[in-house]
Amino acid sequence: MSERGFRPVPSPDPRVGVVVLTHNRADEVSGTIERLAALPERPKVVVVDNASSDGTSVLLQRRFPKAQIVRLDMNVGAAGRNIGIRLCDRPYIALCDDDTWWQPGSLSRAADLMDRHPSLAVITGKVLVGEQERIDSTCVLMSQSPLGIPTGLPGPALLGFLAGASLARRIAFLQVGGFEPRFFLGAEEQMLAPDLASAGWALVYIEAVVIHHHPSPHRDARARRRLLIRNGLWTVWLRRPVGRAVAITADVLRQCTRDRAARAALIEAIQGLPWVIRNRRVIPTRIERQLLQIERQRREP
Repeated sequence: MSERGFRPVPSPDPRVGVVVLTHNRADEVSGTIERLAALPERPKVVVVDNASSDGTSVLLQRRFPKAQIVRLDMNVGAAGRNIGIRLCDRPYIALCDDDTWWQPGSLSRAADLMDRHPSLAVITGKVLVGEQERIDSTCVLMSQSPLGIPTGLPGPALLGFLAGASLARRIAFLQVGGFEPRFFLGAEEQMLAPDLASAGWALVYIEAVVIHHHPSPHRDARARRRLLIRNGLWTVWLRRPVGRAVAITADVLRQCTRDRAARAALIEAIQGLPWVIRNRRVIPTRIERQLLQIERQRREP
C-alpha cells in the first residue's frame, strides 16, 4: 500500500459489491452497468429492478450475464436496496442509482478506509454531476460539516448520506433494518442515518472517493417534492423530540398556503399517523444536538 494506506493500483477486490436500483430506465441503467462492469475492482453487481415494464431485466440479463438481476413484482422504491444488500455477499456494498457510477479505484479506496475504521457504516464520496463534472452542492455542505473530523475518523462526520453515491458496511445496514419501506423514495436516508449513529456507527464524507452522476431527464419533480416533504414529516415525527417535530410541521403548514405538493404531502403524512405512533422512537440527545448543528448550517446564507 501507499503511505496513505490506499492501494496504488486498483485490482479485482473481493471485498466490494454494488447494488443498483432501477425502474423503467433500460438504456440508462445499461450504460451504468457497463461502466461498473469495467471497473478494475470487478465488484459483484446486483441490480434490483423495481417492476419495470420496459424490458429492463431481459436486456440486462442478455447484456450482462455476470450480473445478478432481480426483478421485483412490484415497485417498492428505496426498500429494493434492502433486498439487494441481503443478496450481495460482500462486506462493503456500494449503493448506486441507475444514473450513478464509481470512478475506477474509488471502491477499493473506500473499502481500505472501511478496513482501517471498523466503526464506519457509510462513506459518501464526492459526486461529479453531468458532463461538466460539477461538484454536487450537497457534497460541498458535507465537506464543511459542522461536526468536524472526529478523532479516529478519516473525514468529516455526517448524519446523512447520498443513497446513490455511498459505500455501506453490510452488517451495519442489516443491524438497523435498512431503508424504511413505507417511505418509498425521497429523503429515505434522513431516518436511516440517525438510526445508524444511534446504534454506534459513524458516517463520513471522503473527497478522494469519486462518483459520477448524470441525472436522468425522466423525473417527476412534483411527485418527488411531495414525497420529500411527506417523508421529512414522518422522519421528524418518528425520531425527533416533540418540540422540533412541531416546529418543522408548522413550517410545512405555512408552505401549504402556496404549495400544492406540500398540501398533498401533509395529507399523506397525517394518514400515516397511526403507524408513526406505533413506531416512534426518539433519537439520543447527543444525536439530536448534532442534527441541530447541521440544520443551522443549512439555514446559513
